[in-house]
Amino acid sequence: MQSSTEIPRRIGLVGVGLMGHGIARNLLKAGHSLVFLDHPGNQPVDDLLAAGAEARATAREVAEGAEVVLLCVTGSPQVEAVLFAPDGVLAGLAPETVVVDCSTALPSSTAKVAARVAAAGGRFMDAAMTRTPKEAEEGRLNLIVGAPQPLFDELHPLLACFAENIAHAGEVSAGHTVKLLHNFVSLGFAAILAEATAASRRAGIDDEALLEVLGKGGGGGVVLERLRPFIASGDASGFRFSVANASKDLGYYHAMTDELGVARGLAEAVHALYAGVEDQSMAVPELIALLEKHS
Repeated sequence: MQSSTEIPRRIGLVGVGLMGHGIARNLLKAGHSLVFLDHPGNQPVDDLLAAGAEARATAREVAEGAEVVLLCVTGSPQVEAVLFAPDGVLAGLAPETVVVDCSTALPSSTAKVAARVAAAGGRFMDAAMTRTPKEAEEGRLNLIVGAPQPLFDELHPLLACFAENIAHAGEVSAGHTVKLLHNFVSLGFAAILAEATAASRRAGIDDEALLEVLGKGGGGGVVLERLRPFIASGDASGFRFSVANASKDLGYYHAMTDELGVARGLAEAVHALYAGVEDQSMAVPELIALLEKHS
């Protein structure tokens, strides 16, 4: 993680969830001031309040006085609601304030959102996140950014307070586009590994043997390493991403590919697997146990 070399900024944050809490913690650590939306979905915030953060009752109040407003919510409907509601961010947005959307969103919605932010006098950047809450707390997220080059350059030191790798994907909405491509690939690989593990166990293969062969061959990579603790010992904590979020992201991927008019046959099969899980609250690694039970 790099630290910000700029003067402290006034930051507003909507969404102090599993990822947003780590973002907030590292912004405060870097010396920025922070106000956040008080919301039932927040993680415990006592540590943030002790470090100087302040809670606000509405998104409008979060935006008032902020130089940068970060959104870390579930998806496009939530982004639009928090921005455009009567007491939303736009109601309190000062001229030239930057709205940074760190959610996973539909690119066509992102383009419309950016236009409305610009019409209200603000500036917009999509900065979709990858990695896990653990890396968020460590200030080591990956960000995929869609923004004009000058805005990307301006905000890079701020983003580096909570991100280790920051990729500039292109203009506005490019960050969300590449994030959906990334999640299709990673969730698709997770689905393949889950099915393979279930089949391996049914065949009586030792888990360690499977992990050794996959890890040193065509199955090696980040997704296998996140699944490895669950395969080896039933520990899903390294891949704290719910099946519900996977289903949502793959649904966005379907909508995007519809708009682009490109093939998505494999994505349909992957989406069907996740969407067909009865308990959508389970973590992605737990698909392995589910498939093993029903194989």
